[in-house]
Amino acid sequence: MSISDNSPEAAHLPAAFTLRIIITPEDVGTTACDLIAARAGLAKSRVKDAMCKGAVWLTGKRGGRKRLRKATAQLVSGDILELSYDPRLLAVKPPVAQCLHDAHHYSVWLKPAGLLAQGTDYGDHCSLVRQVEVHFRLKRPVLPVHRLDREVAGLMILAHSKTAAAKLSQLMQDNVIEKQYRVTVLGHPSPEQGIIELPLDRKPAITCYTVTAYDSASNTSVVEVTLKTGRLHQIRRHFAMLGHPVLGDPKYGVGNKNSTGMELVAHRLAFRCPFTRKEVHISLDEQESKIIS
Repeated sequence: MSISDNSPEAAHLPAAFTLRIIITPEDVGTTACDLIAARAGLAKSRVKDAMCKGAVWLTGKRGGRKRLRKATAQLVSGDILELSYDPRLLAVKPPVAQCLHDAHHYSVWLKPAGLLAQGTDYGDHCSLVRQVEVHFRLKRPVLPVHRLDREVAGLMILAHSKTAAAKLSQLMQDNVIEKQYRVTVLGHPSPEQGIIELPLDRKPAITCYTVTAYDSASNTSVVEVTLKTGRLHQIRRHFAMLGHPVLGDPKYGVGNKNSTGMELVAHRLAFRCPFTRKEVHISLDEQESKIIS
């Protein structure tokens, strides 16, 4: 959980800021941690924590920007150090993802709501990608094949090589990876089975849905959804446009806010493994994965 802006703890935290340091010959011989601490006016312990959590970046004089986590890293004249410091973000303890299927070339994870798919300049300790890197003890590359919004829970595929990422991304582009979502929306969509074809961002967007249950007491419906396109916030925007916004959506819709979070889950994946050619079915309903020859 994050520290509230109104909490006593927050009052003692410095404000968020960014710092950019171009390494000069005079800086060479000083460690990255020491240099940042001196320039930022931060305790070394805070700088080390920020580095560990992915808030420090190094750009070599020949280019190539990457996170720098080693506090004792030695620098070269012309390097560029960047710190994106947000103490509230660094204080967040993220929810933990779960590996449901490890196929070596790729793995499938249950991302909990509240966890980013990838990190930002301000850190990556609250991201699925970093949790997977640590899970595999930094011995595998981790490349997301698709994404889920931070507020959304569900299944995500992560590739562990550029070859795997390319093969799986092609399956995504060819729309042969079946992704099914379970959503609770406000009201009772009619018809109970249909296709939403409302353009988003001036591009075609197609959402197929089936209402599986309706609760008159709460005036909410459970809807199974599959996507034929992958526009930004497609499910959320489409149902809000119909007047049936996703329950708990913090951004889209009116009258659908709650205190328990967004009720949208990516609960099923089905595809043919591009390496073994076997069918892979993973469902949160069954709490298991199936591989079919």
